[in-house]
Amino acid sequence: MKPATVEEFYRDTSRIIPEGISKEIGHFNVFRIDEVVAQYKMKHVMPYNRRAYYKISLINGRNRAEYADKVIDIEKNALLFATPKVPYNYYPLDENQSGFFCIFTEDFLVKSKTGLVLDELPIFKPGGYPVFDISTKEVRTIAAIFQKMFDEMSSNYTYKYDLIRNYLLELVHFGQKLQPSTSLYADHNGSSRIASLFIELLERQFPIESQQQKLSLRTAKDYADRLSVHVNHLNKVLKETTSKTTTEIIATRLIQEAKILLKQSNWNISEIAYCLGFEEVAHFSNFFKKQTSLTPIAFRA
Repeated sequence: MKPATVEEFYRDTSRIIPEGISKEIGHFNVFRIDEVVAQYKMKHVMPYNRRAYYKISLINGRNRAEYADKVIDIEKNALLFATPKVPYNYYPLDENQSGFFCIFTEDFLVKSKTGLVLDELPIFKPGGYPVFDISTKEVRTIAAIFQKMFDEMSSNYTYKYDLIRNYLLELVHFGQKLQPSTSLYADHNGSSRIASLFIELLERQFPIESQQQKLSLRTAKDYADRLSVHVNHLNKVLKETTSKTTTEIIATRLIQEAKILLKQSNWNISEIAYCLGFEEVAHFSNFFKKQTSLTPIAFRA
């Protein structure tokens, strides 16, 4: 599951990257939620995915953010921080949506010279508190910062991006100072959610249709990292819900695909091994024989 890029964000929201906006180091833009909702209609749930950019949202309206092991319900006003390191989906629960959000890449803050490492801040760390309930007074304060961003984006001020960086850092520090008062909890169906997302990630890599296609996720750790959960927790969840370990499930699916390719394609063993993520043909042959008691050549015969 490749991180969604800035370009894909603009494509999915039916927007055009503003001329000249990418000439700065990194990328930044700011939006009004009601305008995006009206244009995009947002009737479908955002896919569970990582993004290749950071996002800060001032949310007014009922919404839900779902992560691998927790659910966060937003009843009225909230400030949400999203990082490329943590996949999630987020969707509105009613039609009354307003507020602001900005997207930016890590490179955009290079010039800020603050020494901040975004992924080391609690608001951007996996397992932290990415959503904060906020008061009406706090909404006004945060909305004013976003409005300043809007004003600068359309200005001709030579150093406007430097000023926008300051506003962006103000939002980051605002979030850092907030105490988590949100109703953050482990979903009672969290195990099923993680198991479902794991299977989705696994199946999304198949079928193998090209000799240039190669599995990007091969090990239990690969999947755990993508889901932002510990590999032991993922294994425990899958054992509880499927009676199989993560490695066993992956192996079963690999063998299923290997058998299909061996019987239904004319690719050589080396090509099949490569597509399935094996760097050495010998490793693939040993794996296949361990799982089926046959060598790939014997199975194909």
